[in-house]
Amino acid sequence: MPYGLAGLALAWQRAEPLMGEMATGLALVLGAAAALVFAALLLATLLRAQRHPEAWAEDRRHPVRHTFIAALPIAALLLATVAVTLLGPSAWAGALWWLGALGLLGVTVWTLGRWWRPKALGGLQWASITPVLFIPIVGNVLVPLAGVPLGHAEWSLAQFGIGLMFWPVVLVLLLARILVQGPWPERLLPSGFILLAPPAVVGLSGLQLGMPVALGWLCWGMAVFCFLWAGSLAGRIRTLPFSLAHWALSFPLAALAALTLRLATPGSPMAALGPVLLALASIVVFTLVMGTVRGLRDGTLLAPEAVAPIVMAE
Repeated sequence: MPYGLAGLALAWQRAEPLMGEMATGLALVLGAAAALVFAALLLATLLRAQRHPEAWAEDRRHPVRHTFIAALPIAALLLATVAVTLLGPSAWAGALWWLGALGLLGVTVWTLGRWWRPKALGGLQWASITPVLFIPIVGNVLVPLAGVPLGHAEWSLAQFGIGLMFWPVVLVLLLARILVQGPWPERLLPSGFILLAPPAVVGLSGLQLGMPVALGWLCWGMAVFCFLWAGSLAGRIRTLPFSLAHWALSFPLAALAALTLRLATPGSPMAALGPVLLALASIVVFTLVMGTVRGLRDGTLLAPEAVAPIVMAE
């Protein structure tokens, strides 16, 4: 949830040259909402770890849920990026950025370290290979967004390289899983939209690092293709009961809108397309917020996952 809200805040800030100060004002509201949601979820996570340590241990062992541990440092990185972008560099934003960058680096090493283990001990297995795997591994490409204006360009470039190196690795693993085992479970279908986040963020971070504009256009083309590719799942996603997995739609769409607006110049086709994609991302995030509120009110959002029964072969 903080991903989507913070990402949308950054996208609206990118719209300021086209839409004026109203865009920045809305970005500030979204950034504040992202910070409040992150604080609430961080507190809930700490309380859960204290009161239910067995559930926390099960999350770390789970083939899919262990990747969500990276959600905490990445949310910190995005909030630092929102703060630097909207309010300018500051000591507290720098501290939050370092906390997120080093935390994500540690989670990346831990996640990849699991791959050396046998399958019986939590090693790499087909069940682990879903688009969610992009979060702890390729998420490192987010680091330059705030790192460069904070004066840490060299470290940002180094950590950016980690995500860039493993982006095609995870993508190939996903295609191999589809070929050998078939797609991931239906309830995780919205995570297919995560495919368009890496090229969109690589484009934004690359431009932040001073790389040629051609890289931005190259990444934009890949992100748009992934948007169209993942968009073919939209019909099936609409039939699914609402769950937290639907929030996987939010940040990738916001990142694509942000990159489009970054490449836009007044009067260009991108200047027309950017607001359209921004409106789409805003509608999706608003729908997700309303779905989350309804789910919390009705008690359906945090229901235990259905577990398929294990039938022993005779």
